Amino acid sequence: MNSPLERIKNGVINENVIFVQVLAMCPTLAVTTSAENGLGMGLATTVVLMGSNFVISLLRKFIPDKIRIPAFIVVIATFVTMLQFLLQGFIPSLYSSLGIFIPLIVVNCLILGRAEAFASKNGPIISIFDGLGQGLGFAVSLGVIGSIREILGTGMIFGFQLMPQSFQPAIIMILAPGAFLTLGILMALINYRNAKKKKENKRITEFAGCDGKCGSCSKHKN
Repeated sequence: MNSPLERIKNGVINENVIFVQVLAMCPTLAVTTSAENGLGMGLATTVVLMGSNFVISLLRKFIPDKIRIPAFIVVIATFVTMLQFLLQGFIPSLYSSLGIFIPLIVVNCLILGRAEAFASKNGPIISIFDGLGQGLGFAVSLGVIGSIREILGTGMIFGFQLMPQSFQPAIIMILAPGAFLTLGILMALINYRNAKKKKENKRITEFAGCDGKCGSCSKHKN
């Protein structure tokens, strides 16, 4: 799975940061009060991921094994600092909304995890695409959670009134409990779909008389 498209698909679907790996829960629950905040945090993290993956991959043969984690953190912190200045200068409203969670990107387990698991072991170009895939998966997930919470909690999305005037917003959705409810329901639906799909694949295999070791079907070849 080392082609660019495979890395992107892997990050968005197969190893989705939130719904599959269940990582980065702190920003997921805290900043998704709106779709704009969710997407903003996701895209900011994507930029840091791509940049840090690229630099760490370039330096992977020069960083001593004993200090690799501190070295990774220095690289990540450099990109986060640059991002922080750019947001503060050009998108101050988003900078104010995300607040402390921008500098906390430095210790986001997603970024450090990809540096250790992938960038430190692979070339710079494929590492960029790995960061892009993981970041897009994170951004899409935050955007979906933020959109649901914003629509149900305010009746609006991206500043536009979506629901009719008669709609009564559920204020709880833009509060802390709403984050847990939205995330829990989405994860339950995804797990239910995956379990149903797995059960259906098993039924088809059994119907075909395959014992799972034949190696003839595409499912077992993979």
